Amino acid sequence: MIKYAYPMKVFYKDVDQMGIVYYSRYLEFFEAARTEMLSSIGLDYNKVEENGAMLPVIEAHTEYKKGATFGQEICVITTITELPKVKMTFHYKVTSTDSGEILMTGHTIHAFTNLNGKPIKTPKYIRDLLANHFNI
Repeated sequence: MIKYAYPMKVFYKDVDQMGIVYYSRYLEFFEAARTEMLSSIGLDYNKVEENGAMLPVIEAHTEYKKGATFGQEICVITTITELPKVKMTFHYKVTSTDSGEILMTGHTIHAFTNLNGKPIKTPKYIRDLLANHFNI
């Protein structure tokens, strides 16, 4: 398993009139955390594209437990629990930094495609890189 913690603060631009994070913003939080996770293991999106692949989101799921609020310190914990074959799943858990309370969970599923959008298997260099982090 690969696990990455992405701390952040909820800004005014993230909340609705009630001062609670607007539901769609969590997908943006997921993207920021996922991008930083991949970069931390040496795999950024530019590198993927330079090597002829793309990783579009094909499914997104969120489950809201309790809304984060303006000014709150939160952490988006992102995990990859299995090596991908043709799809890659990222799991997310958003927690309150102060209490550790789970505010929401979710996942995104990404398909590997070539630069023309045709599905492909996970490129070998990506599979090898991830396997190193899984200690396989």
